[in-house]
Amino acid sequence: MGVAPIDLFASCLRLLPGGEIRTRADAGAGDGWRLTAVYARTGADVDSGHWQAYPEAEKVVSCLVGMIRLYLRPERPGEREEEIRLTAGTAVVVPRGRWHRIQPDIPSNILIVAPARGTLSAPVAQAGAAAGAEGGSRR
Repeated sequence: MGVAPIDLFASCLRLLPGGEIRTRADAGAGDGWRLTAVYARTGADVDSGHWQAYPEAEKVVSCLVGMIRLYLRPERPGEREEEIRLTAGTAVVVPRGRWHRIQPDIPSNILIVAPARGTLSAPVAQAGAAAGAEGGSRR
């Protein structure tokens, strides 16, 4: 196998148990972690209209270039969303099972390290109405 550059904006890396690393093309289904780079100009580039949660693990969101906001869904009805501002070179660890979404303030490069499977997803309006309750679809 030769060593060659990988365009992280065109494909994700899959970090497998046992130390193997695969590109999206040969990642397949299964365990491990996904490393994804995203160039986000608008919320549509990061699916900001949906909350995500990972019940089995934490997730890293890093702003490499630009400025983004990470929102944590309220854990109880009546509470407000928690907003975390990330600037270039900063990161946050999203707690296991915590519903969250990303919104870029300006065009930004974002690096995400998340479990390769087990993502829960729910539209912002639906998840917001059910704050604190489990729900959403699994991806």
